[in-house]
Amino acid sequence: MTDDVRFPSSRGPELAGVLDAPEASTRGWGVLVHGFTLGKDSPAAFRIARGLAEQGIGMLRYDCLGLGESDGEWGDGSFTVKVDDTVRAAEFLAERGTAPALLIGHSWGGAAAIVAAQRIPSVKAVVTIGAPAEPAEVERHYDSVVGRVMEEGTAPWLIGGREMTLKRDFVEDVRRAELIAQVRTLGRPLLVMHSPTDATVGIDNASEIFRAAVHPRSFVALEGSDHFLTADGQADRAARIISAWADQYL
Repeated sequence: MTDDVRFPSSRGPELAGVLDAPEASTRGWGVLVHGFTLGKDSPAAFRIARGLAEQGIGMLRYDCLGLGESDGEWGDGSFTVKVDDTVRAAEFLAERGTAPALLIGHSWGGAAAIVAAQRIPSVKAVVTIGAPAEPAEVERHYDSVVGRVMEEGTAPWLIGGREMTLKRDFVEDVRRAELIAQVRTLGRPLLVMHSPTDATVGIDNASEIFRAAVHPRSFVALEGSDHFLTADGQADRAARIISAWADQYL
């Protein structure tokens, strides 16, 4: 069962979300944070949230600023805004009486989830899937225009057939972001999931995050999967693993 929802971002414009609610009894609730420019309906976000709902865990997935059905401009976001909006999503769930105990982040969203979890009292466990050890790793995707951005303040950036506006504030914020120290102070159980053959964010990132984490920590290799979990059954498998691992924290 799904419901479309909207809530204000930390910057003001409304964000579009989807509640994937269990059909039967509910074991708990969580928030799923999508990757860099992917959106709530990307294969990983959609299939994992749906799979967890089938396992009795209600999920909120949402489009970040300027993506999908959300208002605002993507270029007005940043890593800090992504973290702040993850907190806003958790507050939205709490306001409706379903405070999240679980925070899941895919790719860049995994880095944001680690930082945001420390500001969400209800979150008892965190999961990262294909997360980078440093948020600034994404700069390689827009390195062809970053010089112009730093010189002129903005520049158009084409990705996946979409044109976005990259801004100097965005670049500078991402460069300042630091994750590993945040992993050490997470203070919650962490499940690190990563494919050994991930060609987008290498497996060394998972090793660095896992080494920095304190117990309880767990690692699951998503053998045979690509970064975006598009192969048949991979996202569903990830959802089953998360459901079993998170059971004691719900």
